[in-house]
Amino acid sequence: MNHIATTQPCRRVVITGIGAVTPVGNTAPATWAALTAGRSGIARITRFDPNTCNVHIAAEVKGFEPSRPLPVPLHPRGPGAAPLTHTLSLKEIKKFGRFTHLGTAAAVEAYTDSGLDAHRATLSADRMGVNLGVGLGGLPEIEAMHDTWKAGGYRKISPFFIIQIAPNLLAGQVGVQLNFRGPNMSVASACATSGHAIGEAAATVARGDADVMIAGGAESTVTPLAIGAFAQMRALSQRNDAPEQASRPYDADRDGFVLGEGAVVFVLEEYGQAVRRGAHIYAEIRGYGASADAYHLSMLAPGAEGSARAMSAALQRSGLKATDIDYVSAHATSTPGGDSEEATAIATVFGENKANLHVSGVKSMTGHLLGGAGAMGAFAAVMAVHDGIVPPTINLANVDPVSAATGLNFTPNIAVRKPVRAALSNSFGFGGTNASLLVSQV
Repeated sequence: MNHIATTQPCRRVVITGIGAVTPVGNTAPATWAALTAGRSGIARITRFDPNTCNVHIAAEVKGFEPSRPLPVPLHPRGPGAAPLTHTLSLKEIKKFGRFTHLGTAAAVEAYTDSGLDAHRATLSADRMGVNLGVGLGGLPEIEAMHDTWKAGGYRKISPFFIIQIAPNLLAGQVGVQLNFRGPNMSVASACATSGHAIGEAAATVARGDADVMIAGGAESTVTPLAIGAFAQMRALSQRNDAPEQASRPYDADRDGFVLGEGAVVFVLEEYGQAVRRGAHIYAEIRGYGASADAYHLSMLAPGAEGSARAMSAALQRSGLKATDIDYVSAHATSTPGGDSEEATAIATVFGENKANLHVSGVKSMTGHLLGGAGAMGAFAAVMAVHDGIVPPTINLANVDPVSAATGLNFTPNIAVRKPVRAALSNSFGFGGTNASLLVSQV
């Protein structure tokens, strides 16, 4: 028998800061502007020559400067300590892998956005924690260091190599950078990684183990091995001549996902503290559901049954009804099987609400951020609640028959302005792991 906890958390959890470095923008505002405008970040790969592979396209982060100066100096260790003036110093850039560069930038942006820095004198660093997920870790650095070792031997291996590749070093660096001395951890659950990281971080605040958590995820694996491996699985789109049209969730002509990179990070905070310090609140985290298909390592269960259970758990824990949900930010990778299975699951959970519900897949613009995908989807849900705009599923010209049969509105090509009282985001990963997050207006 399935057991779903129905007890409401003791403490409410809200989102008070957001940061993003994505294929469509190097900040959260730029990313949201691109998503609502329906702009794609997919193009020909520039980080290596892809000509010998049958896939030439990806969603790369463009024009990113890991040592970018901050808008204002930060003082996470108090006025007597040296201020933080740049995301990373030039020395730190050499120490860390690209996923840490991206994730740290998003985390510092989220922290700055939250306004917490002005209140550090009255807040305990021991009550502030980090949960940042990374799916594959430092694959670019592993590939490069292997080449260095083969060419020059052991003495050429960098002493920073382990720091560059270990997935939890992002969370560790953010904790050091921002002086967060509470729980510090990293989740790795494939493409559900950052969905789980956010959900578990919210639970940490809800049960009283922290008052603030930085949560989200990052990934940077646009490399020959990753592109080649996914291509060998026949998982990637080969629409090389029209990259901006390659990711097309729910479309009958979709032929696979597009690999992306980036980071999205949130500041989660106990509601009472956020109100007392006058924080800007984007949304409240109302529910979190996690489940396993126990079916197949790389395919959803029929009808996405496990995914439906995760959505149902998030909905039940939220105390809301299906008819209260105005938007689902779908996992929607643009794979032939996965999209229609997820659509079936969404219709199963929210069938009584089809007339009011919008569904969309922002991977049509950002590609698939792997470990960062759950946070990217949550970003769309949070901003839809905050701004009253549902981002579109671009490249949707002809809904496939199975998805069309669900009767869902997949928000084709153009954003929709509407009040969004509550929204749910999905992220599902290899191994049959599922995460659903439900956010609402406060």
